[in-house]
Amino acid sequence: MKRTVQEIDAVVAELRALRVKSLENRQRRDRPPKLPSRKVLVTIADGLSAVLFPNRLGLPELTSESVDYYVGHTLDVTLRELLVQVRRELRFTAGVDAPGNADREQATAITQAFAKRLPHIRILLESDIQAAYEGDPAARSIDEVLVCYPGITAITHYRLAHELHCLGAPLIARMISEIAHSATGIEIHPGAKIGGSFFIDHGTGVVIGETAIIGQHVRLYQAVTLGAKRFPMDEHGSLVKGNIRHPIVEDDVVIYAGATILGRIIIGRGSTIGGNVWLTRSVAPGSVISQAQIRNEVFDGGAGI
Repeated sequence: MKRTVQEIDAVVAELRALRVKSLENRQRRDRPPKLPSRKVLVTIADGLSAVLFPNRLGLPELTSESVDYYVGHTLDVTLRELLVQVRRELRFTAGVDAPGNADREQATAITQAFAKRLPHIRILLESDIQAAYEGDPAARSIDEVLVCYPGITAITHYRLAHELHCLGAPLIARMISEIAHSATGIEIHPGAKIGGSFFIDHGTGVVIGETAIIGQHVRLYQAVTLGAKRFPMDEHGSLVKGNIRHPIVEDDVVIYAGATILGRIIIGRGSTIGGNVWLTRSVAPGSVISQAQIRNEVFDGGAGI
């Protein structure tokens, strides 16, 4: 269907008016600062993954003689791109568009500190990959786990994002986590604290909230939620931000498919939470919680949830 120039101009004008109104409501009417670029962050996440695992996620023709050069070059390019995006976040957060010395120095400090954490991230990811290999009878090799498992993709993005979150770039961290969420169906907030040897089997539909704490050697299956039980409001009826509201999962816990665990409760060390359990109370170490137990508590006059 043909559209006249006048029709297109009218639509553009209406969209402009709506855009300006929105910017005015957010007090960003004059030259709003640019957000970090999601497309660039996709490239950055891919580059960092290749730096961490160059022989599997880097260029296919790498040799033992060329791998260090490739890692160095890729890291240099990727960190330069990351520095630009961190500066964008800092300017956006401050509500200014013009670059200055303060945001340049802060962005440089964040990027340099992040680079120094990459060996630590690699160590954690190796433990996660090993846990996946040992925990899944279908896994034929460590390499298969790294290149095929969506849980490892999500955890890799999370571990990169978590460091950035802690260093003062929470918006970029959230965007990197959401890139993995879009690709895998696994949502891990970068503010969550997750220990090593973490395994997400299958993974689709897993949700891990911002203030969740997960210990060592924890295994989750698909559609597990570690969420908030309630959302308190302030005196103006607005949601209170940043309060502690998600579960603590101690070491060596297994949570099966479809389980929903809500609120600041503690799942004791070595516990097993069965499939489709809805849990809003803490459980002691070594507990085995099933749907049948929960139903008995509700319908037989027990403590309930």
